[in-house]
Amino acid sequence: MPFFLLIFFLLLIGYAVLIGYYHNAWNKLPVYTPPEDAPTASVTVIIPARNEETNLPVLIDSLRQQEYPTGLFEVIIIDDHSTDDTFRLLDEASKSWSSLKVIRMADLPADENASTAFKKKAIQAGISQASGQLIVTSDADCVFDKKWLHTIASYYQHTDAKFIAAPVVIEGKDNLLNIFQSLDFLTLQGITGASVFKRAHSMCNGANLAYEKSAFEEVNGFEKIDHLPSGDDMFLMHKIFTRYPEKVFYCKSKTAIVRTAPVDSWKAFFQQRIRWASKADSYDDKRIFWALLLVYLANLGFLILFIMGFWKPLAFFFCIILLLAKMLIEFPFVNSVAIFFGQQRRMKYFLVLQPLHILYTIIAGWLGKFGHYEWKGRKVSKR
Repeated sequence: MPFFLLIFFLLLIGYAVLIGYYHNAWNKLPVYTPPEDAPTASVTVIIPARNEETNLPVLIDSLRQQEYPTGLFEVIIIDDHSTDDTFRLLDEASKSWSSLKVIRMADLPADENASTAFKKKAIQAGISQASGQLIVTSDADCVFDKKWLHTIASYYQHTDAKFIAAPVVIEGKDNLLNIFQSLDFLTLQGITGASVFKRAHSMCNGANLAYEKSAFEEVNGFEKIDHLPSGDDMFLMHKIFTRYPEKVFYCKSKTAIVRTAPVDSWKAFFQQRIRWASKADSYDDKRIFWALLLVYLANLGFLILFIMGFWKPLAFFFCIILLLAKMLIEFPFVNSVAIFFGQQRRMKYFLVLQPLHILYTIIAGWLGKFGHYEWKGRKVSKR
């Protein structure tokens, strides 16, 4: 046990340094306040949708309320082989709103990677018909501040960015599942903002992204990553970062925040997180791989130490002490992110949910590497 404790202690030191780095970077990342002057950039919002009939009315209403110059933005929603009333609702909405275009993937020629890279193919189809110089992507279960596009576009013009990652928050009722998702997602958002600001590694979320159409075309879009079932966001980000390392930004602005709904079951939550974890060994950006590996091993150490306690009771003592140390390392960072997103009321649950978070990290990471997941009624295997 002494040798294991030494290794585990060194891992926790490395983890503490990593979290401290993210915390410092997040706090130094300036908050952007958009000017009142209307942006002049033309924007195309692209949203893939599969079986989203319950979310579409709220989504479309939120998009129609955008305070952006008429004629400078359009919305393209792509029906990704839905089996519900998604296409019918979209078709009806497009007849009453001229800025909305609808693409039906079932009407397009099949692609050799269409059976795996579903979302990438939908986004690619949208971009092929986009007229805007700035592509903004989101998901069908999201809602937006009225100044969302105004903020993103003005930030684009302010920075001359080629790629912009922007904030996303999970909102829902205060039950255990929703609180757990929200806290986990706040951590990911903090790491995203910090890593993009410091250009430490490529990280973003497809629910709130923007990039120049010309930059997308210059890196040949999803070429060479179009066989992968996930990663329409981070893989593309790294391709553009490789070409324009000084032109990738995180827009830390309250009016840029996209609000998304939590998944409604623990099974769906794990499937979502396994899907995210499945990308880890495909990253060209190996900097994030090593960060993820450190996080995984640090969490795995707690499980090993806990199991060892059944043979060596002293291990339980060390497990508790080191768990408290881990919480003290993480809490200030996550709390600072929660304050920005207005989610600090949920931080009171942070400590008690730590054991569950450790277990979930281990399971999702393992199955992301060796298992399979289901998403939107589709089953994808890693093997």
